[in-house]
Amino acid sequence: MYTLIGSPKTRVFRVLWCLEELGLDYELEPAPPHSPAITAINPSGKVPALKDGDDVIIDSVAICQYLADKHGRLTHAAGTIARAQQDSWTQFTVDDVESPLWTNAKHSFVLPEDKRVPAVKPTCEYEFDRAMGVLGERLGSQTYVTGETFTVPDLLLGHCGGWAVNSGWTLPEGTVADYIARVRSRPAFNRAMEIRDRS
Repeated sequence: MYTLIGSPKTRVFRVLWCLEELGLDYELEPAPPHSPAITAINPSGKVPALKDGDDVIIDSVAICQYLADKHGRLTHAAGTIARAQQDSWTQFTVDDVESPLWTNAKHSFVLPEDKRVPAVKPTCEYEFDRAMGVLGERLGSQTYVTGETFTVPDLLLGHCGGWAVNSGWTLPEGTVADYIARVRSRPAFNRAMEIRDRS
């Protein structure tokens, strides 16, 4: 039994989706960022956190990859070319896709108002659009980023796609929009959304 801590309306959703994909037993403890429940286990105050027995793991990407590795699904085996390609996609997602989304969010509502620089937001959207162009080229005609197997970076990209749309940004039609719709049509995603909406 795992315990997932944090609000499902944040990056916690990624872990929630991952747990549903893997069909694992877990408890959800909703907690907002910087709440005492979070700062007690993560000094940065960021969510999510996952308890596995007496151990705690933080950072949504690390948690999802840990669960995938531990349970032997949503991932390729370590030390293989397929895993290296998967890790490349994960890094691309964090560096090129999520980064402008997070910077845009920080300067929209996360940072104290006197620290926000609204002028940076068009640059964030420009960077995101460039990343979507790269995504389309790299993806090509593949079903998922490493071929026919749904892996952790697909889940992360699916989450980022929804985040972008909620930010008022547009996904490019065709390859990218079809891919994001495909990963977000998975039954586990829909189950996770139902849980998120009830929280």
